[in-house]
Amino acid sequence: MPSSHVSTIFAPASGFGRAAVSVIRISGPSCTSLLKAIGGTVPEPRRLSLRALRDPETREVLDRGLVVFMPAPATFTGEDMAELHLHGGVAVRHAVLGVLGRFPGCQAAGPGDFSRRAAFNGRLDLTQAEGIADLVDAETEAQRRQALRQLDGALGRQVEAWRSTAIDLYARTEAALDFADEGDVDEEGLEAGLAQDARALADSIRAALGDGRRGERLREGFFVVLAGPPNAGKSTLLNALAGREAAIVSAIPGTTRDAIEVRCDLGGLPVVLVDTAGLRETDDPVESEGIRRTRRRMEDADLVLHLSPAGEGVASEPVSARGLAVRTKIDLTDSRSGGDSAGIGVCALSGAGLDALLEAIRAAAERSLGGSDALITRERHRTALTEACAHLDRVAGGAVAAPELVAEDLRLAVRALGTVVGHVGVEEMLDRLFAGFCIGK
Repeated sequence: MPSSHVSTIFAPASGFGRAAVSVIRISGPSCTSLLKAIGGTVPEPRRLSLRALRDPETREVLDRGLVVFMPAPATFTGEDMAELHLHGGVAVRHAVLGVLGRFPGCQAAGPGDFSRRAAFNGRLDLTQAEGIADLVDAETEAQRRQALRQLDGALGRQVEAWRSTAIDLYARTEAALDFADEGDVDEEGLEAGLAQDARALADSIRAALGDGRRGERLREGFFVVLAGPPNAGKSTLLNALAGREAAIVSAIPGTTRDAIEVRCDLGGLPVVLVDTAGLRETDDPVESEGIRRTRRRMEDADLVLHLSPAGEGVASEPVSARGLAVRTKIDLTDSRSGGDSAGIGVCALSGAGLDALLEAIRAAAERSLGGSDALITRERHRTALTEACAHLDRVAGGAVAAPELVAEDLRLAVRALGTVVGHVGVEEMLDRLFAGFCIGK
């Protein structure tokens, strides 16, 4: 266990600034002695008790607040924990935090230290710790629901079941190796059964992998790229959809040189709108780089809005399979001006057609993300599960004949599954996960 677990940690568990109530969370072996020093006695477990909180050195009253003590191991971190519910003034919080920082054996928590201890003490697996991070970052209802499924252990339980099966296969192979000289081992039957079971396990994992990356896309957002020629109204439309001036609008062609992203919530789904450089032939090296980036963003987008001004014919760029034709500036045309009816017509200035466009975007996002019960929410999950499948496929397909190599493939499959939930490399994974994480968790 890391040396940091020897100390008692503390951190604000509520927001900074003025508030009615400020909560400070404490975890570690010095909880009881700390509560005695600042509050006189340790309250009855799991009951809020009113205390005058004092500086142990000067006996000055810092605040009158509620104190709760939660003994190990049935706590979030698995250690003794306490919470101080204080008045929410900045001076009160700073005074109490200063006293805690001077108390022997106590130190301010780093980002994610509470969740880190929970993971090390077996209160959370790595996927659940990731669920906490995702829940804190959730901006939409769909992201919140997915994060809660992760925190509740949906992925962790499934991976543990797969891992248990893989361990059983590995144990059978090792047993066959150990007793190969006994003469009573049906090697042909064992190999056939092992291949069949490895194939079934690989197919089960592969079914989860075949989710169209819905989980990762829901975490990161449904990316909608606004593309089209210069002065097609991309920046104006972005501002209208975002409800604020996120991009500079100018009559000068080529004003937008780099991608501008705006995150929004459409019907509980996370959508990222991306304004891009206008598509045209140019000798300007800076604009050319912007156009190159535009094409790259179009390739990676979940949906491309192909913009072209109404009455100017079809867009110069063909509408892709993941694209939607949008006719802009419909206020400048009428039925006698030769305007066409292809695509959704909008006027960003008056708002005409924006509701229809937003509904089309929402429907596309719903088809891609809505109702997602995907287990896999991070690229590292997908990488580890894909690796496990590769080893199981080798066993199932008879790619390795020597029993020792079969056992090695199964061992590596078990290891790959273990990295998902944190049986392998957990400390490094936690370091990456909690870099920049909120301190109170």
